[in-house]
Parts: sequence; structure tokens; C-alpha cells
Amino acid sequence: MTKYKVFVMRHGEGAWTKENRFCSWVDQRLSEDGVKEALACGHLLREAGYHLDVVFTSLLSRSIHTAWLLLEAMGQEWVPVVKSWRLNERHYGALIGLNRAEMALNHGEEQVKQWRRSYDLTPPPIDKSHPYFLEIYNDRRYSTCDISKEDLPKSESLKDVLERLQPYWDGTIVPEIKQGKSVLISGHGNSCRALLKHLQGISDADIVNVTLPTGTPILIELDENFRPTKPMQLLGDQDAIQAAIRKVEDQGKVKQTP
Repeated sequence: MTKYKVFVMRHGEGAWTKENRFCSWVDQRLSEDGVKEALACGHLLREAGYHLDVVFTSLLSRSIHTAWLLLEAMGQEWVPVVKSWRLNERHYGALIGLNRAEMALNHGEEQVKQWRRSYDLTPPPIDKSHPYFLEIYNDRRYSTCDISKEDLPKSESLKDVLERLQPYWDGTIVPEIKQGKSVLISGHGNSCRALLKHLQGISDADIVNVTLPTGTPILIELDENFRPTKPMQLLGDQDAIQAAIRKVEDQGKVKQTP
């Protein structure tokens, strides 16, 4: 029997998503389409009669802006937005900034799929010679974390993402849900995949094939023990959602020339 409902969504399309680059911890803004997606998500939830009590985001602007725009569209701007690095996108290490299609051409589509989708494969770590190292690790937002900057990840597998996310889920988000609050998590492709793996009991092998479109709310229904009572539901026009999923999957494929 369903006792709790939780909304999980990947932020609207980011500027680097549009350019098909590994964005990860680089703080990119939403693209114009990403802004439209976030607003559309808010309108969808409002028209369905949903109300929110608290929204959780990462420390990255595209996650935060998605939450702001969504709440604006719902007419619920007053709802608290709580931010944590533990909801950040997966850290792609040395792959940050690289173009996925070019990587597929050089390393093969299957290798890129494994880097993007596998559960326990960790990309090569970022080091101080990387062009985005200082931009990430000198950023003042990371002085607010519950661990030191020196202990922040330099590369992560999806397994690593779940391990740093789960204590935040258990210790911060779950207590809010247990109080009867309506919660939405505005996360990233991989922080959402990690959480869904945990909540839905998705196997290590099957998580490879789980793809989340940008700007699409997912409804999770849970029993009193936080076990799923129904399959997760991607809300909205189902044909449009499937097209958006195919678009994400195609990012890791070799670009076809006319």
C-alpha cells in the first residue's frame, strides 16, 4: 500500500548537454530549451494538482535553476530549496569537457556507454593539469560541504555516487518525507539514476540501460518501509518522453555525417 510519494527529476537541458560534452561538476547554466523544460515541468505538476513542501537540489546552478523555475511555474516560489553537494552529478574525472560523440569515434560506442552508464566503472581521475581542475576545486561553494575540499571526489562510478548520496537520503530527505511533506529532488542524470537504483531495487546489470530524459518528473510511490509499491512513472506525454530518452542515448554514439 502506498504511503509516500516522492518526485525525482533530472534538471532541464544544460548548455553542455546541448553541446554533447561531459559536464559533470563544471557549473554550466541551463540552455534555452532547458529553461522551457523546467517551466513545462512546473506547469505539468500544477495542472495535476500537486503541491510541494520542500525541494532538494545539488550545488550546481542547473539543478538549482530548474527548481526555481519549476516552483515559479507552480506558483509556489516560497517553498524551501535545500542544496547539497551529495546530489551533484557524477564526477567524470578526466573526461570532463570532452565531447561524447568524438569519444565514441575514438574509443567505440560501447566503451563510452560503459563510462556513462555502468555501475562500478570509474573513469580516469581529474588532476591539476586538467583545464577545469581549478575552476571546480577553487569554487567557494565547496567550502560549504560536510567534508573537506581535499576529500571531495576526483572521479566517480555510479556506485560511488550512491555511496555519497545514500547517507543524505537516509539522514536528511527521508525524515522530511516521514513528516508527511511532499518532496521533489531536482538532481542530475546520474544522481537520479543512483537514487532510483536504490529505491526501485534495480540490479547492477540493468542500471546500464536506465536512461533519464531532462526536465521530466518521475513519481515514486513507496510503502511505510520505503519499498516501491508501483513501477516508477515518468509523467507527461509518453511519446515525447520516449523521444527525449532516445536523444540522450544517442549522445554517446558516433555522429553520422550526411
